[in-house]
Amino acid sequence: MRRRLAKRLLLTAAVILAWFAVHTAVILTDGLSDELKQADVAVVLGNKVEDSGEPSERLKARLDKAAELYDKGYFDHIIVSGGIGQEGFDEAQVMKSYLVQAGIPEESIIEDNKGINSDWTARNAARIMDEAGWESAMVISQYFHISRTKLAFKRMDIGPLYGAHADYYELRDVYSILREFPAYYKYVWKSIF
Repeated sequence: MRRRLAKRLLLTAAVILAWFAVHTAVILTDGLSDELKQADVAVVLGNKVEDSGEPSERLKARLDKAAELYDKGYFDHIIVSGGIGQEGFDEAQVMKSYLVQAGIPEESIIEDNKGINSDWTARNAARIMDEAGWESAMVISQYFHISRTKLAFKRMDIGPLYGAHADYYELRDVYSILREFPAYYKYVWKSIF
């Protein structure tokens, strides 16, 4: 009896590990494969603002990608989405300021300061896009976060939908990649119910 239970547990663990490996490979491939197509708007997801009021390096990389693609003509408008972080700064305001300093016209940037997570960013972007008559969007975040972000946006019936990743990598990405596995399926669950 014990041996049979041990075999079942081992088999279950092997299946979960294989599922995790395949899922992670798909997520990383999707996130690292930018879909650079014309979109009505880009949506840049927020991240930490330093105590100094400057965007973190990770957030700067997202904003730099948005500025680069804006300059190349992939979109004419950018939604910067974030909340009030632990440091007390409005991420969306900091993001807009950074993009304006990078040469993006102020009138091309829309602030969403209620984007406290990917789900709320998608909800708020859907409302903003509906009001503006926009349909297509390009989400910009870290490579490991692109698939889950696109899933949240698809739940809001936004499409066509594209993704581009920030050119920034750090050791912390290992933790973030591991975290994406349960987070992704949490969003799948939300899509079903």
